[in-house]
Amino acid sequence: MLVILPNLQAARAPGSRVVLTRKFLDGTLEYLKSWDGPVSVVMEEIPEATNNLDNIEVHPSELPFRLDLADYDRIGDSPCFRDGNLIFAGVGHRTNHLARACRELGKRCVYITEYTLKTRLQGMNASTRNPLLRLRRSLWQYSQEREQRAAIALADGVQCNGTPTFEAYRDINPSPFLFFDTRVGEEMLAPEQDRAARHSACLAGEPLRLVFSGRLIPMKGADHLVPVARELTRLGVPFELSICGGGEQQEEIRQAIDREGLGDSVRLLGVLDFKSELVPFVTRDTDLFVCCHRQGDPSCTYLETMSCGVPIAGYDNEAFEGIVATSEVGWSTPMDRPEPLARKIAELHEDRPAIVEAGKRSLDFARQHTFEKTFGRRIEHLKGIVSGVPAVEAVQGSR
Repeated sequence: MLVILPNLQAARAPGSRVVLTRKFLDGTLEYLKSWDGPVSVVMEEIPEATNNLDNIEVHPSELPFRLDLADYDRIGDSPCFRDGNLIFAGVGHRTNHLARACRELGKRCVYITEYTLKTRLQGMNASTRNPLLRLRRSLWQYSQEREQRAAIALADGVQCNGTPTFEAYRDINPSPFLFFDTRVGEEMLAPEQDRAARHSACLAGEPLRLVFSGRLIPMKGADHLVPVARELTRLGVPFELSICGGGEQQEEIRQAIDREGLGDSVRLLGVLDFKSELVPFVTRDTDLFVCCHRQGDPSCTYLETMSCGVPIAGYDNEAFEGIVATSEVGWSTPMDRPEPLARKIAELHEDRPAIVEAGKRSLDFARQHTFEKTFGRRIEHLKGIVSGVPAVEAVQGSR
């Protein structure tokens, strides 16, 4: 039995229901389709649900898999864990002990990684102002990295979401695998007719249609969207910037738009449903995605934007740099500097064919890494570990 232990935690809701995310549920359902045998999930419980944009409430009895809420420190008490032969866990301070526990019990263990030490430190620095607290938390992160590397080295395999952790851990684990996270399936890839209409408008010199989607929080660089827009206005670039999403900085951004007099060119669209609203909007009405992400987390934003046939210009965090290097498409500019990013967009405004060509190559790359193909390769990697004969493609990753 495959047992999934995510870093994602679950909260209880009224009526014996639990709060999960749509993305996690869809991923687990995909494992059910492809895994030769039962699949169970073990999650830790938190008092209140997080602010994930795709939270949903479900009753455990409605799920086609066993769900066990358990304390990871007492993982041996979990019936699902005891019954499993392959433990598939997110790596972190709550799960570093699992590799050794699995080794002692004769179970296989595969970790999933997303955040490098550098990225975790970036997140901590952005959210911690007190210098003494920042120092203490930094020392804790370095200590955790040592434990994390020891756990990954002891595990039977590691699946790395994005190039940063793949490069960090590929040499210490016997079966590393690279993948790129996305929720976009084959049927959601940008249709030719939508792309053709969009490209015609772009090449005709109409105002450049820019978009940002995601949580409006500092780590996503939401506070730099208005400075980018302000610099584009100063440079005389005709543009429309649509900001999709919600979060703690939404009102601050709204006030900045009014203060800078950008109401005619920048608009807040709120949270759009991913499949029925956001993907069609980006596919039909966007020339370029503006990405001010400060943190090098392997955001699914990259592949999902490219699936719409839309290229990305953004800050050179390590995750986006990995996407640019692997796909050979996109434009990165210095971190935390809105003006150079705006100047790059201004250059692209003068070279519209480059935007169109980059969009085509973005879609070509995304087509190789759809939701179905990515999960298929990940399942083959897991099956290879169970059989003791990992597939060559899976071990090398999917570059």
